[in-house]
Amino acid sequence: MTTLETRDRKAEHIDLALEERIQLRAHFFEEYYFDHQALPEIDLAELDVSVSFLGKQLRAPLLISCMTGGTGEATRINRNLARAAEECGIAIGVGSQRKAIEDASMVPSFQVRDVAPTVPLLANLGAVQLNYGFGLDECRAAVEMIEADALVFHLNPLQEALQPEGQCDFRNLIEQMGEIAARLEVPVIAKEIGCGIAGGTARRLKEAGISIIDSAGLGGTSWARIEARRAADVDIGELFADWGVATPRSIRELRAVGGLTVIGSGGVRTGVDVAKAIALGADLVGMAQPFLETANQSAELTVEKCRRTVRELKIAMFCAGAIDVPALGRVELRRRPRG
Repeated sequence: MTTLETRDRKAEHIDLALEERIQLRAHFFEEYYFDHQALPEIDLAELDVSVSFLGKQLRAPLLISCMTGGTGEATRINRNLARAAEECGIAIGVGSQRKAIEDASMVPSFQVRDVAPTVPLLANLGAVQLNYGFGLDECRAAVEMIEADALVFHLNPLQEALQPEGQCDFRNLIEQMGEIAARLEVPVIAKEIGCGIAGGTARRLKEAGISIIDSAGLGGTSWARIEARRAADVDIGELFADWGVATPRSIRELRAVGGLTVIGSGGVRTGVDVAKAIALGADLVGMAQPFLETANQSAELTVEKCRRTVRELKIAMFCAGAIDVPALGRVELRRRPRG
């Protein structure tokens, strides 16, 4: 594949991810609710939503999830996202850096440390690349390229299977990921991209030495629909649009493994969703598409979205009687009966 074709693919991904019809209509967080506390016995002004992540203090338990890079449009979006992350004191990840490893002209589209000097910054490579020539040197290059605090290995078998240029050899990846985690100078994070991670996979990842896992579950942007649109096969995109582990279930299964730092993401749209994800067992909550919408316009709108999300989170915590994030994690979340 040529560099131009790759840039076109990255630009297509951005444009399609912004389309409303690409989003799943099911909103799994709506199945859950908090018991309202009419006497919460706390002062809203004293709520503390700060958390620690990768040795750094965040002002809110939020991560701008890995999204893009490799195009001029992505350069602007990533810098808007990074400025907002720094302004709001939250973590941020970049999109897959594979092509920047292969083509140095793409490197600047990922480099945002100058506008986000203090917050956790996550590098990103597809785990499947370990079966296509990448190893420790390339992982180190991705981290050094953006001065990252951790490296995300994204797991995307469905996307690769549907993608016209997909790479589908997923053999022996857990062992290889574990070897990288043991030798890399920063922590390794495993994440899906929208189909979720079940408890069994999480246990295998933990046994391999990976202790930070991002659910990236079913419920938000459908990469099946995106790749099927690109392949001009809409029917197969609809067939697999709801394939995966719903985000609430994925979060609960990750938490049940024990000993993990759990990032809950996948269809998180509001601060109430953030609160529910934490009550389900997440330590940190990732959002992508809502921030992509605002960052496509400006850093200022992205800051506004972040602040709005934090305000919504605080109101939910206040009415659930939780003074801080650990307390929210102990609040019982109820599930609506089906049918």
